Amino acid sequence: MEAAGLGLFMVSAGLCATLLEHPGSPLHAALPSPLLRRALMGAAMGLTAVAIILSPWGRRSGAHINPAVTLSFLRLGKVRAVDAAFYIAFQCLGGLAGALLVAALLGRRFTSPPVAAIATVPGVAGPAVAFAAEVTMAFLLMGMVLITTNRAGWERFTGVGAGLLVALFITAAAPLSGMSINPARTLASAIPSGLWTGAWIYGVAPPLGMLLAVELYRRLPGRRPVRCAKLNHDPRSRCIFCGQPARSPLHSVEKPIEQGGVHVQ
Repeated sequence: MEAAGLGLFMVSAGLCATLLEHPGSPLHAALPSPLLRRALMGAAMGLTAVAIILSPWGRRSGAHINPAVTLSFLRLGKVRAVDAAFYIAFQCLGGLAGALLVAALLGRRFTSPPVAAIATVPGVAGPAVAFAAEVTMAFLLMGMVLITTNRAGWERFTGVGAGLLVALFITAAAPLSGMSINPARTLASAIPSGLWTGAWIYGVAPPLGMLLAVELYRRLPGRRPVRCAKLNHDPRSRCIFCGQPARSPLHSVEKPIEQGGVHVQ
């Protein structure tokens, strides 16, 4: 499920980027403004993220589709180490499969510049700015997730919030870092494009930013306990993280999620 989630994200990103950025694309010719093209790309990927999070598979797996997210919930004691390892492995494999599928369909239109398999590399401002941008975006995304998923009545907004942030980040920060906030997504693009410039940034900065958000959240006075490792908790099936049993769809009364796993204070 995690592999399929990031794989679909990469397929959507690859197709949209080729339509918007390849010089031979009619859409590219019709939209001369780079800012407008980034905004459209952001909107497309934001909607893709929302669809994945709210999909049946996303509701079952938790829709991490990002090793940095999985590592954050591992730090919180909501994911076992062995499960985290499998999640991360399949996120990487799924993302790569999605990118390779687009490469097989579109060939050099996707893998060669300027699309370059949507590789994430530092922008003209340099590696330091790219690193800072990735840390900041990852911090904001995980902070939003922790706040919305652990407050009653707010969890329904997590998917939309993630989509809005993805759209905003792509529009504003793509020129700075390429906008990754996901080590598996960067790996998936680097292999078919052969572009590894600053790859360490995208392996270090997103986990660092999200773990900083975790540590800050744990120290907030009056914070709500972290309930589960899912971005969208589905009560219709047993939760693999917190152990919440499946409920009948006819059961209309929400019950609090039982704490599962090892809770880190």
